Amino acid sequence: MSTENALLTILIDRINNDTLVLPTLPEVAIKVRQAADNNDVNLMQMADVIAHDPALTARMIKVANSAIMGRSVKVSNLHQAVTRIGLRQIKNIATAMAMEQLFVSNNELIKGYMGKAWQKTLIVASHSIALMEFYLKNNKQNSLNRDSITLASLIYNIGVLPILTEAERHPEVFANPSFLAHAIQKLSGKIGGSIMKAWEFPDEFVDVAQNWADASHRPEQVSYIDFIRIGAILEGTLQVSDKSAALQVYINKGIIPSMQLFTSDEYHAMVDDIKEMFC
Repeated sequence: MSTENALLTILIDRINNDTLVLPTLPEVAIKVRQAADNNDVNLMQMADVIAHDPALTARMIKVANSAIMGRSVKVSNLHQAVTRIGLRQIKNIATAMAMEQLFVSNNELIKGYMGKAWQKTLIVASHSIALMEFYLKNNKQNSLNRDSITLASLIYNIGVLPILTEAERHPEVFANPSFLAHAIQKLSGKIGGSIMKAWEFPDEFVDVAQNWADASHRPEQVSYIDFIRIGAILEGTLQVSDKSAALQVYINKGIIPSMQLFTSDEYHAMVDDIKEMFC
């Protein structure tokens, strides 16, 4: 049996037996989510939880000053940022901003793969979040919201992490990038869904991580998966033979007004602002 096939067999067996080592949610994200679920928590207490992580603190200030928060007056400290974002949105947005902590490795080769995966994720997320902003302007009566798309767009590809971690034990496979891409395509959805369940995330996030790349999964109603898929098509992560035809599906569904959106200055400014939020 080749090294590639052996690794694929190991991964499949561990998935089926629930023995694959899954990444754990960053500690600060756990604390934020626990605090957010406490009906008695206030904004000051939430800021105190976030303040224990300087990197997350800086990111939350960037989010508060971004275009998606729609404010021109800049905030300069964490308490102002948390107040602007609000308790309802803080749970998902803070969790989303902590996701980068998972895309790290002491192995230089794995580190490179994870770094590339994270950069692709950020581009997809920037498009997905920008698209949601434009959609919400014209579709105010729906259950979709910016904090959920922010989190969904940063966890959609989470299933690659255990594959890369397992592959670290079989360095020979990195001589064959096409095999690794095949393993990720074949298994990352199921693994991603398992991670979301292990983290006890709501079903909408399980759905995104598990099904975003599954062409047979076609939600009838507008869903977060639609926005992730559009972002992935634009970035090139989701490869299609005809990009215009693939995007036309979402014009027909009422998510994209027209192809002209993607060439507009307003759209590019929004995407750039969101990218800056992640820097």
